Amino acid sequence: MKKSSNKNLHKARDSKKDEFYTQLCDIELELKNYKNHFKDKVVYCNCDDPRVSNFFHYFSHNFEKLKLKKLIATCYKNQDIDLFSKNDSEQAIYLEYEGDKNGNNLPDKNEIGVKSLKGDGDFRSAECIELLKQADIVVTNPPFSLFREYVSQLVLYDKKFLIVGHQNAITYKEIFKLIKDNKIWLGYGFKGGAAHFINKHYEDYATAEDHKEGMIRVSGVTWFTNLEIKKRHEDLILYKNYSSKEYPKYDNYDAINVDKTKDIPADYAGAMGVPITFLDKYNPAQFEIIKFRKGDDEKDLSINGKCPYFRILIKNKKPQK
Repeated sequence: MKKSSNKNLHKARDSKKDEFYTQLCDIELELKNYKNHFKDKVVYCNCDDPRVSNFFHYFSHNFEKLKLKKLIATCYKNQDIDLFSKNDSEQAIYLEYEGDKNGNNLPDKNEIGVKSLKGDGDFRSAECIELLKQADIVVTNPPFSLFREYVSQLVLYDKKFLIVGHQNAITYKEIFKLIKDNKIWLGYGFKGGAAHFINKHYEDYATAEDHKEGMIRVSGVTWFTNLEIKKRHEDLILYKNYSSKEYPKYDNYDAINVDKTKDIPADYAGAMGVPITFLDKYNPAQFEIIKFRKGDDEKDLSINGKCPYFRILIKNKKPQK
């Protein structure tokens, strides 16, 4: 992997602390909504140890059901079958699977092509980019610390994708611009907006009833995609009406503040500031995204001198009269 200019990220990468392995049940829960996208497609999982990745497991075991053309998976210099190996090999491998050959509808070892990479398997390396060029759809859980760079590469090569990320990525200017331009949106998400990932490097602060051995509970995670889904064309049902008392205006922008998405007034035609969680219900036919976070003075939106948590400025395209 290329040396990062950020020493902290470099250290986290070397210690494997940026790797959160996704549970199969969470992958199945999300992917059931996208089955019509995969027929005759090449799927690439480029941030996964293919021998232990649940993404590779899902697609290889559902290869025929999804009518895939090919499955490719690479990982960052991992030659050890241990999920948390030290990544101390300078060479990585990639796997290719083109479907069942013996009629048992299972991905047997002799049906999976194991090939060596010349380099370390970094998704930014030339040989991994060549594999990316072959792909129609990329599905994986990329390193959270490299999320901007990862998405930028997918956009550069005009790839369809479904990837795991933290909702705070919405606040990155590069990601928000893609959302505003209708080039990326949120998927169906994890139950309760949180997920358990396989990761042994951090202490899990989940409550006893929510703790899972060998895992860490991470709140605020979601799926980012540019695959069309039914969800983003469903109108948000609005039931409240505007009142100046309940919806104060900002000091530095002509818009009202709305603290909860469910409280967006149905009859307000002007600009409104809503929390970033609004994007989980965003329908571009119903709402227009104006801008993020800043007022006319390019300072954070404020009410009586106080700034609420990040707000997205929107307009209702079809307010009730």
